Amino acid sequence: MALFLTEDWVQALYEKINSDEHYAKVARNWEGDFRFVIEPGGSQQETLYFYTDLWHGKCRLACFEKEPLTRKPAFILKAPYPSMIQILMGELDPMTALMTRKLGVQGSLAVMMRNVPTVLDFVRCCREITTGVL
Repeated sequence: MALFLTEDWVQALYEKINSDEHYAKVARNWEGDFRFVIEPGGSQQETLYFYTDLWHGKCRLACFEKEPLTRKPAFILKAPYPSMIQILMGELDPMTALMTRKLGVQGSLAVMMRNVPTVLDFVRCCREITTGVL
C-alpha cells in the first residue's frame, strides 16, 4: 500500500497489476496505454502526469511523466485531483465520472465501453494499493 501519486504508488500499481490473477484474466485481451492527467484541486497545486502501458493483463511500464508529450498513448484520462480521489476512495464510480464529465477521456470511448470490466478492475487495483491522499 502506498500514498497516492507518489513514486512508491506508481511502483506499487505496476507490481499489483503484474501479480493480480483476476486482473490478468479480465484484461487478457486489453491492448492500450494510458496517460493520466491529474489537474490541480484541493490540496494538489500542480498538474501531475503518470503513464501506464497495459498489455494483455500485464503492465509493461508505469511511471510519472515530466513531459506529457514524449509518448502518444491510446487513451488520455483527465480529472481534477478531487474527482480522482473520489474515484479511488470508492465515492465516485468511474463510469459515472465519465458520463458526468468529471473524468475526461481522449481516445476511443467505444473501446473503453466494450471493455468496462477491464477498466473497473484496473480501478480496483488502484484502490487496493492506495493508503491515503496527498
